[in-house]
Amino acid sequence: MTLETLLSLIENGENLTVEFKEKFSEHKKIAKEIIAFANTKGGILIFGVRDNRKIVGIPSEKEIVELITETVNFYTNPKIDFEVEYFEIKKKLLAVFFIKESKNKPHRIEDYNPKFDIRTAEVYIRIADKSVPAGKEMIKLMMIRNNEEKLKNYSIGKNERIVFEFLEKNEFITAKQLSKLANISSRRASRTLLNLVRADSLLIHSKDNGENFFSIK
Repeated sequence: MTLETLLSLIENGENLTVEFKEKFSEHKKIAKEIIAFANTKGGILIFGVRDNRKIVGIPSEKEIVELITETVNFYTNPKIDFEVEYFEIKKKLLAVFFIKESKNKPHRIEDYNPKFDIRTAEVYIRIADKSVPAGKEMIKLMMIRNNEEKLKNYSIGKNERIVFEFLEKNEFITAKQLSKLANISSRRASRTLLNLVRADSLLIHSKDNGENFFSIK
């Protein structure tokens, strides 16, 4: 990255792939940001910049890298790779961490469970300029795509038609709504909607609280 590119990123503010940190806070809070980037489209974490884009710098290269390394090693699962570069702007040092979109999703806060438990796992994704909890449908979709599971003998049935009929009059639908409309279990409703996403017929969205909803593509 060039200095000019970094200055442009700072000027444009935080967004889906850019996050500012004035200083290192708690390991778990930083882990949440790193996990969200890895689970979404990757991103850049810039230390030494306030949320209002004011450049304040960091005191030490070594300290910040050690803290990030500790965060990745002890607070993320699976572990997440990163790269770091340093820049000096107006005699203030910035540490810029690059996190790529992962091919091993979903990443979660380390919980020391030998197996992934969707009921308790703390998984985060990026929405606009925020790192938010991932809903169960989003987590399932990450797992399916990570395993490259393909739809087999997929066809439009009664439940799928209910989805499309509902979306003719409404902008969004949730698994809870489909469960009630079709009189099916929440699990089956969720699976139906995810299959439509995998079939490239629906888009999946997330609210800040982690709730997922779906719309026509």
